[in-house]
Amino acid sequence: MLASGLLLVALLACLTVMVLMSVWQQRKSKGKLPPGPTPLPFIGNYLQLNTEQMYNSLMKISERYGPVFTIHLGSRRVVVLCGYDAVKEALLDQAEEFSGRGEQATFDWISKGYGVVFSNGERAKQLRRFSITTLRDFGVGKRGIEERIQEEAGFLIEVLRGTRGANIDPTFFLSRTVSNVISSIVFGDRFDYEDKEFLSLLRMMLGSFQFTATSVGQLYEMFSSVMKHLPGPQQQAFKELQGLEDFIAKKVEHNQRTLDPNSPRNFIDSFLIRIREEEKNPNTEFYLKNLVLTTLNLFFAGTETVSTTLRYGFLLLMKHPEVEAKVHEEIDRVIGKNRQPKFEDRAKMPYTEAVIHEMQRFGDVIPMGVARRVTKDTKFRDFILPKGTEVFPLLGSVLRDSRFFSNPRDFNPQHFLDEKGQFKKNDAFVPFSIGKRPLFAARPLLTPAGASLTQLPSPRCSQVVLQLGSACRIYPEPPADPPLTTKHPIPAPRQKRRKYHTL
Repeated sequence: MLASGLLLVALLACLTVMVLMSVWQQRKSKGKLPPGPTPLPFIGNYLQLNTEQMYNSLMKISERYGPVFTIHLGSRRVVVLCGYDAVKEALLDQAEEFSGRGEQATFDWISKGYGVVFSNGERAKQLRRFSITTLRDFGVGKRGIEERIQEEAGFLIEVLRGTRGANIDPTFFLSRTVSNVISSIVFGDRFDYEDKEFLSLLRMMLGSFQFTATSVGQLYEMFSSVMKHLPGPQQQAFKELQGLEDFIAKKVEHNQRTLDPNSPRNFIDSFLIRIREEEKNPNTEFYLKNLVLTTLNLFFAGTETVSTTLRYGFLLLMKHPEVEAKVHEEIDRVIGKNRQPKFEDRAKMPYTEAVIHEMQRFGDVIPMGVARRVTKDTKFRDFILPKGTEVFPLLGSVLRDSRFFSNPRDFNPQHFLDEKGQFKKNDAFVPFSIGKRPLFAARPLLTPAGASLTQLPSPRCSQVVLQLGSACRIYPEPPADPPLTTKHPIPAPRQKRRKYHTL
């Protein structure tokens, strides 16, 4: 009896100390951090957030506290930035101070601060510098990648023709295509579309990526220290991430056995050569752990963001056949029917270029951005953000800023066209962030995939790949206008009478 009484007293004492520490930390920061709703001990502002619609919850809070406010995700304190002005001031005007990478609990389980995307400090600088240079050496951002995209688009077209009018879910059609473009750079080869290991890899990527967007995934971001030890969907996500790491590790081992230091075949070879060059450097960041995680970052980030954007592009063209018709007309006029699109065609195709940009803006695949962290005590507006403070730049709030887009909630390519019908840039176009830490691998690949929405058969009957974007009409009739939702498979229209155009 006495023992249980002492245990109860000890528990109450611990609880009291934790509450007092929480209150002390809040008061310590008072007058420095932006305003925000009062957090409760342990759970923070959980009761004010809808984990199924986290972005909308944060935007609702901003209506009361303004474009810069503080929120507590459990014990995790985060400063949230809403709208173009706040995001630009932080990520561009004070780029160095906001260049740290914040927590992404699900992916941190596997990365643990390694790799080009989730690292910080000198490690991030070295890996990013090397990755950008090496990707350029293998054609990213140059003509070299154009041929790879055209080749892969050809494989995709043949697979889609083989569906013969069946209802299809384009998820794996597109992810296989995008992933193979990345694979050709990272691994030096492509996968067969029916390769079981490849399909398993894509399922693991999709599963772990989708978990982060679920209510449980958002809950895990708040309480990861507890939930990582509990049963639940997060354990399946961990298995998938571990499977991805194991796959990359096997590829690295193969390259180690077959490496020719004088003739690098791919990104992995180049990294292995750099490891040898710096093996006597005690401060090097070039070792196997960083190689495996950097390769996984490139493979994962590029595949999921680009394929999701293209998949959403399908849906938008299905919903807006009048837009698809204009794209089709422009592509036929500029490119014709007897050749594949090239990067330089983009300058002659303002409407198609505007459609590609509007797809990315409206699709808004990462509305909450990727968490940042201030690298030192930082004065921002009237606030002081202590070193290490996490920051959420809400990219969705920039892409829907009504000062830059006249009808931000509508899909309207005119947002990127001037009064003469020519393409115009927009400073608020930030689908993959801005500044020093944009989402690595997505932007350099969506430049061609933006020059790319033109060889994939769109629901309205064109091949929308403008590099994976010049439309050839391979199906004659548009389907009925479906609801704008990714829950429904996209029907491949029935093939009838009309003579097909080919690339």
